[in-house]
Amino acid sequence: MAIEIERKFLLKENILPPFENGTLYVQGYLDENPEKTIRVRITGTKAFLTIKGKTTGYSKSEYEYEIPIKDAEELLLLCKNEPIRKTRYIIYYGSHRWDVDVFHEQNDGLILAEIELESENEPFDMPPWIGKEVTQDFRYYNAYLSGKPYQFWEVDK
Repeated sequence: MAIEIERKFLLKENILPPFENGTLYVQGYLDENPEKTIRVRITGTKAFLTIKGKTTGYSKSEYEYEIPIKDAEELLLLCKNEPIRKTRYIIYYGSHRWDVDVFHEQNDGLILAEIELESENEPFDMPPWIGKEVTQDFRYYNAYLSGKPYQFWEVDK
């Protein structure tokens, strides 16, 4: 079984990392519920179908398969909600890779940083631009953001 161990953080508004050479991501959700998520994603010149299981702690099962871009474009049309658009920047800090996502359109104003780990207890250096951890706050899951965009949240951003 493929397992993804990921932690997610907001960025400090007054300290941002340098953003260079980002890649536009367009992703939509074919099925989303507490038990599983089925996502289609286009990243530059590649496309993927991803199935994720329920999150337990910081971990979840994840299966990802490359698919033709034309298929991904057609699958995006089947999604219930508008696809999410974000630019992903890869930043290395210490011995880890951080994926920083700058969201667009109805999620404009939201910037998240994610780190993938080998184990839930793996130590890592925290960059100075990392703010509040939101790993277990479902509102920051991309599947949630596709149906309840960040710009329409009433309180507690």
